Amino acid sequence: MSQHSSDQVLSDQMLSAQDAGFLRQSFALAAQTRQQGMHPFAAIVVNEQGEVVAQAGNNSLPPAGDPTRHAEIVAAGMAAKILTLAQMKQCTLYTNAEPCAMCAGAIYWSGIGKVVYGISETQLLQITGDHPENPTMSLPCRQVFASGQRSIQVIGPCLEQEAAAVHDGFWQH
Repeated sequence: MSQHSSDQVLSDQMLSAQDAGFLRQSFALAAQTRQQGMHPFAAIVVNEQGEVVAQAGNNSLPPAGDPTRHAEIVAAGMAAKILTLAQMKQCTLYTNAEPCAMCAGAIYWSGIGKVVYGISETQLLQITGDHPENPTMSLPCRQVFASGQRSIQVIGPCLEQEAAAVHDGFWQH
């Protein structure tokens, strides 16, 4: 078993029923986002009481979209507008794909305390290849978070095959 496979097994075992449910909701939202013609990514922010406080699909598809409006940034920003920093620390962000370096920075600065993600950035790169609309960076979100002063719990990759399904056929040139 590869290191990546053993990491996924460990992450899947750490996944609570609530986490799995919200993660699957992010998969469904990513599918809706794809149906709207956008890149198939989505994020959901859930508070300490298990209530969805913000959710977003990607809105970064050029030329009409803004390439900085990834789902994680939009959802984290929406939540930060209505919650205090102390409340944000108790929130979990669920996303169908590992947050890119830009999104990880936004998650860090918003104060979110936990991230649960589906497909890894490494696996996403295998799917998207060199597609010009998704220039994947090889910088794991854990590494970005570890560079800061605030601790963020990360669980992922989880349910990676389910998470990858929304990308089937999307990234062909």
